[in-house]
Amino acid sequence: LTGLISDSQAIVQGVVRSVTDGIDQNGLPYTEVTIHVRASAKGSIADDSDYTFRQFGLTKPMTMANGHRLVAVSPDGFPKWHEGESVVAFLHQPASRTGLQTTAGLAQGKLNFVNDHLFNEFNNSGLFDGVRISDGLLTPEEQNMLTTPRAVDAGTFMNLVHRAVSEQWIENGEMR
Repeated sequence: LTGLISDSQAIVQGVVRSVTDGIDQNGLPYTEVTIHVRASAKGSIADDSDYTFRQFGLTKPMTMANGHRLVAVSPDGFPKWHEGESVVAFLHQPASRTGLQTTAGLAQGKLNFVNDHLFNEFNNSGLFDGVRISDGLLTPEEQNMLTTPRAVDAGTFMNLVHRAVSEQWIENGEMR
């Protein structure tokens, strides 16, 4: 979690509005994702706005105009996106040369909502490994969440992330 927060340019909670793919003008395959942002815990993305980014790789193999089949799908470990899913995404800064962007920690940095709980592709395995937070900063619910790996309560998780960012816990050495 500490790495996800520190490696992210933006942290957003929202609903995936659209997922498309294609080839850009430089021949790079991409998946384009638009998230309707309900809340932002880090970065300058406004609440109740749409945020669109492109991640490397196609959603599925594509047949080209010349009849050849391009199989440059997103590599294993990259997050998979689906229209209508509710997510929390820890987003890296876009790459300077390509503009492509993905989540910090790849699939670890995309969490899905299910019944007011969040989980990533790995069922949160390793999400809290090695995380150390100074005494007195966590609520009992947050402390329990850190010590009991499973799908986490969305409200408790987002509260912890928001406070860690806004109070600069990582920068001040209170979260490591």
